[in-house]
Amino acid sequence: MASLASKLLHFFQGIWIRHNRFLCIPILATAVLLSSCSVKQMAMNQIGDALAGGGTVFSSDDDPELIKEALPFSLKLMESVLAEVPEHEGLLLNLCSSFAQYSYGFVQLEADEVEDEDYHRSVELRERAKNLYLRAKRYGMRGLEVRHPGLSEALALDLEDALANVEADDVPYLYWTALSWMGAIVLSLDDPELVGELAIPEAMMEKVLSLDPDWDSGSVHSFFITYEMGRLTGSGDPVAKATMHFNRALELSGGQMASVYVAYAESVAVEQQDKEKFTELLNQALSIDIDARPELRLANRLYQRRAEWLLTRLDWLFL
Repeated sequence: MASLASKLLHFFQGIWIRHNRFLCIPILATAVLLSSCSVKQMAMNQIGDALAGGGTVFSSDDDPELIKEALPFSLKLMESVLAEVPEHEGLLLNLCSSFAQYSYGFVQLEADEVEDEDYHRSVELRERAKNLYLRAKRYGMRGLEVRHPGLSEALALDLEDALANVEADDVPYLYWTALSWMGAIVLSLDDPELVGELAIPEAMMEKVLSLDPDWDSGSVHSFFITYEMGRLTGSGDPVAKATMHFNRALELSGGQMASVYVAYAESVAVEQQDKEKFTELLNQALSIDIDARPELRLANRLYQRRAEWLLTRLDWLFL
């Protein structure tokens, strides 16, 4: 990417000189004061802005296989640009969320689907998914650290105090960092060191819930549907809590997020061994018109695929 930056710099300098021949002396004088590094930094920041703002191109697509093949190049391109502008907040957030979504949608789900036919392949895929989640988590923490210097160290000392100064603008960073962190932990239950970090992403998600519970059509409520059913430190009736989050997520999403139905089916309906409710929820997910909310098209397509697969597992999930 350094060569790309140099080409951009020479290109802009060439345009300036060609159209300002009589200003060559002032240009040379200014060049002494304005280093090429600052121009390169500006150019790379502009490229970073463009890449960070291109997420809807992927999220609105209805062809998961196309995105599965295209996304790795986009991720590596963003990483290359980030190497030039390491504190670009937009790139750090986009890399965190994109790696987390890629890990779940195109690696972890496949691991579940192939397990019966190829157990060793499923183990390999889950290991890869874990590593991708950890990669996402590192980018998320870097983004939070840029916004709140010293936060990483503070989280290890006092969670409540460390998160006291985060604000509503930090919610996307908190959510995606915590989600990717949790994803890695779920796939590493045999790693006591990683499992021992669970309190940190849990506190982050709780902070999201307190700062902006309606963010992103209620995504945090969708998360807590599943999390309440397996929370180790929770109190009260987990089913009642999960149901509360389910109803709120449905309300905020207008019933147009397939993930909400799938989450409740996999967590609550299976736990209660309610096959009828399980089937009903998954059919509701499948009935969603993916064109009704274009920005959710890819996610809905992936979760509808998950719903179809789960419907083939009735004999495994229910006695």
